[in-house]
Amino acid sequence: MTGRDGGASLVPDPASPVVILVRPQLAENIGTAARAMANGGLFHLRLVAPRDGWPAEKAWRASSGADAILDAATLHPTVADAVADLHRVFATCPRPRHIVKPVLTARGAAAELREIAARGLRAGVLFGPERAGLDNDDMAQADALVRFPLNPAFMSLNLAQAVLVVAYEWWLAADETAPRALMTNETHVATKAELENFLSHLVDELDACGFLRNAPKRPGMVRNIRHLFERGEVTEQELRTLHGIVTELARGRRMRGRDEPER
Repeated sequence: MTGRDGGASLVPDPASPVVILVRPQLAENIGTAARAMANGGLFHLRLVAPRDGWPAEKAWRASSGADAILDAATLHPTVADAVADLHRVFATCPRPRHIVKPVLTARGAAAELREIAARGLRAGVLFGPERAGLDNDDMAQADALVRFPLNPAFMSLNLAQAVLVVAYEWWLAADETAPRALMTNETHVATKAELENFLSHLVDELDACGFLRNAPKRPGMVRNIRHLFERGEVTEQELRTLHGIVTELARGRRMRGRDEPER
């Protein structure tokens, strides 16, 4: 879906949880929360009694193109009305107030939200007002609480940050991106044959310039050089650059009258 002024093309996932902002105070915070939702593949936004009313143009200006989320947002008078059609509800809560409920991390909540969605049930996550968070009556509507394990000396998050943490963990729970990858752009990781060709070139020139002249130490020095290049994923483009460096160094040696390597 595309928003009122174009915006990003966002496809609603019917299985994704509903984000419920309870009594949000600033339209800009609603907009940045929508932006955070779009980052994590969330789409369904419900607003409970926003302080400055709804709609509010400042929200669209702050959403960085997440217009479709704001266009589709629904307005509710109470938390009970906002969660009435949901099967499970979680509530973000930085400071549980002597409440007996399961407490999940954002990662644990995302795993449960995925499991709930897999069973065809709908879930939502409550986020409280910017200044004070959810009150006890709000949290009474929830099945479980969500806390973020952050620096205990400073756990303050703004509304959009809190939404982003949950959205990120929701996305990550189903993401298959490798934890580590080498960006090679238009080249490729060098094959062993390509690497061996370069190492032969390098060792020949090191012999020629006298760097490996200590015969007893030569095998160990060659092994150390080999370990250096074998340790990482050298690309074909990098090897071509290194070939050029060695060639130019050898050219300089020849211009100064040094002997050629024996082949």
